[in-house]
Amino acid sequence: MGKKVFVDLTHPFSAEIPRWPYFDKPMIDNAHTIAKGGVLTQRVMCTMHTGTHCDAPRHVMEFEFNGKRARYTHEMPVDAYTGDAICLDVRIEAWGPFAPAVDPGKCLGTPSLIGPEHLEDACERAGIKPAELEGMIVCLNTGMHRKFDDSKAYYHYAPGTGIEAGKWFVKHKVKCVAMDSQALDHPLHTAMGNNGMTRMNLLGSSGYPLTEEYTKAFGEKAYAEFDKFEYIRIYGQEAYDKKFGDLEKNGEWGTWEPCHKLLLGNGIVGVENLGGDLDKVKGKRFRFFCFPIRWYMGDGAMARCVAEIDEDDLNDVPDRTYMYGGTGFGDCWYK
Repeated sequence: MGKKVFVDLTHPFSAEIPRWPYFDKPMIDNAHTIAKGGVLTQRVMCTMHTGTHCDAPRHVMEFEFNGKRARYTHEMPVDAYTGDAICLDVRIEAWGPFAPAVDPGKCLGTPSLIGPEHLEDACERAGIKPAELEGMIVCLNTGMHRKFDDSKAYYHYAPGTGIEAGKWFVKHKVKCVAMDSQALDHPLHTAMGNNGMTRMNLLGSSGYPLTEEYTKAFGEKAYAEFDKFEYIRIYGQEAYDKKFGDLEKNGEWGTWEPCHKLLLGNGIVGVENLGGDLDKVKGKRFRFFCFPIRWYMGDGAMARCVAEIDEDDLNDVPDRTYMYGGTGFGDCWYK
C-alpha cells in the first residue's frame, strides 16, 4: 500500500464563480488591506448554494417523510456529509445542441435522465454491489464537472437524476449523494424548466424554451417525465400517482426536484457542483470529507470536499486546470 493522500473535489470560489441561473453574484470586498490597515480582511456576500455546497432538508421541503419539520443545517449530524465513499462513473449523454445526437430508441431509459440502470451499470464497473452502498457517500462522475462554467452547456443541458434515481438511493440506504453537476436533479426537473414557483422555462440556444427543445428532440412522452401536467395528460392521474404519489402525499410537487426531496426527506443529504480532481478517484473507494458551515437555521452551506485515498489507487490523470471566467474554457468545453 502507498501513503494516504488528499484529493480536492471542490471548485475554487471567487466573485466570478459560475452560479445557478437566478442566483446573485458573490460580492467580495476588503474591510482592510495590508497597505492601509496592516492586515488583509475581506467580507463576502453570496447565496450559500454557490459553487460546491451542501443541501439541508429545509432547502426544499417543510416536512421530512417521518412527519417531522425538515431540519436545518445546524441540526444535521456533524458527519452527515462525511464517510466511506465511492465515485461512480455514470455514463450518460448530456442533451441539446452542445451534445452528440442521442437516439431515444437506443438509450437507456429517458434521454439524459440518470436512472437505476445507469447507476447499476456504474456499480458493476466499479466492482461494488448496490447492497454494499448502505451508509456510504455516493459520488457521481458524469463528466459535467469538466464543463463548469457560466454556460448553457453546464446549466441547461446537463444530464441529471429524477424520481427513479431518488428511489434507488433510498432503497439502498446511502448516506449522502454528491453530484458533479448543477443540482441533484435534471435541469428540467428544476425551475429552469416548467417546475417551481418561479417556473423560468428558460430559452435554449435555439430560441425555443428548453421544454420545447427537449420535446422536439425526444418526443412528448419523454418530456412528460419532467412536467406534472403533461404527465397526467398523457399517462393519466393514476399513473402519475403511482410514480410521484409519495411526494404529493407529503405536500410536494412531484416533478419539481423529486430526487432532492426523496433524498432529503429520507435523511439522505446531498452535495452539488462536486469538482476539482474528481477524475482522479473515478471508480474508486475512498474516505470522503465534507463539512458545511455550522450555520444556525441554514438551508445549506458551501463546503470543502476532499477525498482521502491510497496514493497507489489514484487514476493517472492530469491535475485539474480551471479555465472559466474569460480564460478560454468556452473554446474547449467539449473536451
